[in-house]
Formats: sequence, structure tokens, C-alpha cells
Amino acid sequence: MRDFFIRSLEKLIGVIIVLMIIGVLVGFLGIAFGGSYGPYGQSGGFLAGLIFLVVGTIYVVLMGGFMYLGVGIYQNTLRTANAVEEMVAKR
Repeated sequence: MRDFFIRSLEKLIGVIIVLMIIGVLVGFLGIAFGGSYGPYGQSGGFLAGLIFLVVGTIYVVLMGGFMYLGVGIYQNTLRTANAVEEMVAKR
């Protein structure tokens, strides 16, 4: 049952990352080509959209990396525990 949840978490992380990428792209298009003014009189523009795209991409890479790092730590710990059990069993 535990493996089911870990595999589901990996799939969920993949879906979340794809949704984050789509959100960054939609935000870029909205800022760069939206043409409307914000609540405080600021307007978008291609440069603002490009900055959003770069910063958003960095954010997606960092958050995705940290999420997969957590799953990777679990998998490494599981492999280490299995290896230690095999070493003990060989004695």
C-alpha cells in the first residue's frame, strides 16, 4: 500500500509541474500581450512578460527539483535499508 502512495505522489508531482509550466506560459502571454492596465495603473509589456517567464521558469525548476529530491531521498533510504537487510541476512 505504501508503494502505491509513493508512485501516486510521483505522478502527482509530474502533474503539478506541468500545471505550473502552463501557468507560467499563460501568465507570460497575459502580461506580454494582454494590453490592459493593472489595478494601480501599471501596464504589462513584452519585457515585463519576459521577466515573468524567466523568473517563473526558475521557480518551476526549483520547486520541481525540491519535490523530486524529497521522493529521491525516500527511495535512497529504502534502497539502503534493503541493502543492509541483505548484508545482515548473509551473515
